[in-house]
Amino acid sequence: MANVLVVTSGKGGVGKTTSTAALGAALAQAGEKVVVIDFDVGLRNLDLVMGAERRVVFDLINVVQGVAKLQQALIRDKRLENLWLLPASQTRDKDALTDEGVGRVIEELRTKFDWILCDSPAGIERGAMLAMRYADQAVIVTNPEVSSVRDSDRIIGMLDSKTVKAEQGERVIKHILITRFDPARAARGEMLSIDDILEILATPLLGIIPESQDVLRASNVGSPVTLNNVASAPARAYTDAVRRLMGETVDMVVPTERRGLMNRLLGRRAA
Repeated sequence: MANVLVVTSGKGGVGKTTSTAALGAALAQAGEKVVVIDFDVGLRNLDLVMGAERRVVFDLINVVQGVAKLQQALIRDKRLENLWLLPASQTRDKDALTDEGVGRVIEELRTKFDWILCDSPAGIERGAMLAMRYADQAVIVTNPEVSSVRDSDRIIGMLDSKTVKAEQGERVIKHILITRFDPARAARGEMLSIDDILEILATPLLGIIPESQDVLRASNVGSPVTLNNVASAPARAYTDAVRRLMGETVDMVVPTERRGLMNRLLGRRAA
């Protein structure tokens, strides 16, 4: 039976979509059969990050409403044969999603895949609630800033009260993924430390993704960073996060400041 995992946060712009793509690709690279679903109806960005925007014919709304069969809407990745995308609609409203329809789609996907990754829109409106509704696990993506962490805390409360598992007296397994971490800024006190975040959210840490241009470059060419530049620091961090998701014990690497030769020379002169 598949693991249904929602990638969520309260705040927009923290890296949910890039994280969904990166985690999904890394799981597929590990031999798992994976589908990533875009729940951001009306905006739809996951297909861009996956490089599949020109291949969208049918979408999640079409399947929920019975206009298309699931197999017609699923898009197979060109690079990994065991990675698939179910895109969102750009032209419909989130109200077109129904609890019953989403539940039916998730149940059908459970019979076909090992992992179902739901890319949630920001906030706590209908699309976000349905993205987490049937989750077994959740990755709460947060940036090391107060507003992002506060919103993530609210999302944790939603996961503990608004999901099917919560209604059955069970708990969604939750993980924190810290993105855009800059060790130099953290050292200067310009962003929250890892310890601060974990103390506030009181949820296990899945991974720390460093601030890096590699993530932006990968998104711009329509490729998850775990495929586009496997040797990059963010790709390694996402791959380690996936290994932890799959039950491995992997040491947590906290990104450290890397100072180039010029910076070191300037630092010496300033001293």
